[in-house]
Amino acid sequence: MLKEQMLRRRPVSDAATAQESSENLKRSIGTFQLTMFGVGSTVGTGIFFVLSQAVPEAGPSVIVSFIIAGVAAGLSAICYAELASAVPVSGSSYSYAYATLGEAVAIGVAACLLLEYGVSTAAVAVGWSGYVNKLLHNVTGFQLPHALSAAPWDADAGVVNLPAVILIVLCAVLLIRGTRESAIANAIMVLIKLGVLGMFVVIAFTAYDPGHLKDFAPLGVAGIGSAAGTIFFSFIGLDAVSTAGEEVTNPQKTMPRALIAALLIVTGVYVLVALAALGTQSWRDFGNQQEAGLATILDNVTHGEWASTILAAGAVISIFSVTLVTLYGQTRILYAMARDGLLPSRFATLSPRTKTPVTNTVIVAITTSLLAAFIPLQNLADMVSIGTLTAFIVVSVGVIILRVREPDLPRGFRVPGYPVTPVLSVLACGYILLSLHWYTWIAFTGWVAAALVFYLMWGRHRSVLNDVVDSR
Repeated sequence: MLKEQMLRRRPVSDAATAQESSENLKRSIGTFQLTMFGVGSTVGTGIFFVLSQAVPEAGPSVIVSFIIAGVAAGLSAICYAELASAVPVSGSSYSYAYATLGEAVAIGVAACLLLEYGVSTAAVAVGWSGYVNKLLHNVTGFQLPHALSAAPWDADAGVVNLPAVILIVLCAVLLIRGTRESAIANAIMVLIKLGVLGMFVVIAFTAYDPGHLKDFAPLGVAGIGSAAGTIFFSFIGLDAVSTAGEEVTNPQKTMPRALIAALLIVTGVYVLVALAALGTQSWRDFGNQQEAGLATILDNVTHGEWASTILAAGAVISIFSVTLVTLYGQTRILYAMARDGLLPSRFATLSPRTKTPVTNTVIVAITTSLLAAFIPLQNLADMVSIGTLTAFIVVSVGVIILRVREPDLPRGFRVPGYPVTPVLSVLACGYILLSLHWYTWIAFTGWVAAALVFYLMWGRHRSVLNDVVDSR
């Protein structure tokens, strides 16, 4: 009985029509807005502040780390595109795992997703706080006291990261107002972000010195792999696209297009900005720029503050979009799980007026605010990467399983180079997983184990699939 429950799958046809229930999410997002969702939750995390975490791990060869992470994410994005066109529902890889690998695996994947989105929201908010302080200092000469802008366990111990909490609250309010409004606001912020990063590249290349790249891989292959694991934190946006399955118009075509477009934009921007930044200073200097790293580089290049002020302002506005989308993704996964009976039904309740899961948004905002207020950035990034990589592997395996089990299922997009592409995706993500720190694995294992215990004690008894079995 237990084994049957853990291995039971939600029929693909059932998953694809789940939104036809009495309460459903509203389809209002087009291809451009969905692409901006992916770009918005990706470009920013990896460039505005993860460079300061990754460069000390690999040196100038961090450029290779970006490419490795981009290739792994690209292979996975192609797999996502096929499953998103075949199973266009909310819940992302959780829903895909439920339809292909069974209920217990779906719970494990859901734990990964909740971890990656929750911790990512907190991590981005912590990084945003540094740019707020930089902007305040440049414009007014004043900045928030360290006690109110850093976590207690940060290198220079503070009390609470207040700007990070404020950012999460503002994003939650916007999401509660409605998905369409959030998507429009996000698209505007992404365009601002790309413009600001373009300005950084142009200015940084005026001070480009090839000599800074001579000692290309000072920490060897291990350093490149470790940095790729840290950088993968920033590719969460590709998963965020697929959480919007039930709020997208014509999802069979829109979702694959948005996924691939977001991937190309993100990888190109990452490599270009990283190359420009590394050409301006020694890689050893990046470890000393934990806050507002790109703005500090512009200060050094221009010997003034005008460029860094513009960059900091752009970062303050545009990193808002990263938090907005990661917060959004987590609320939709909770919604999908509750609708499947694996979480209390309260999580599947929508506002009659806005058709948004208000309860989910409030709970997620409170939880991530606590993380952002009291946990420093360097302890958050790797936890996001391990959750993202695990979800990507499950999606790639799911493509193979669904092709074998349901070869005639209508698909708006098919993975090119099948079955080589999904196998390469698994191998690439597996390589990066093995490069993560041991303590990340311990924390991750404990989190997934806790989710499975909850499933065995509560979720399996209340799954909607129990009703399916009883009706037979």
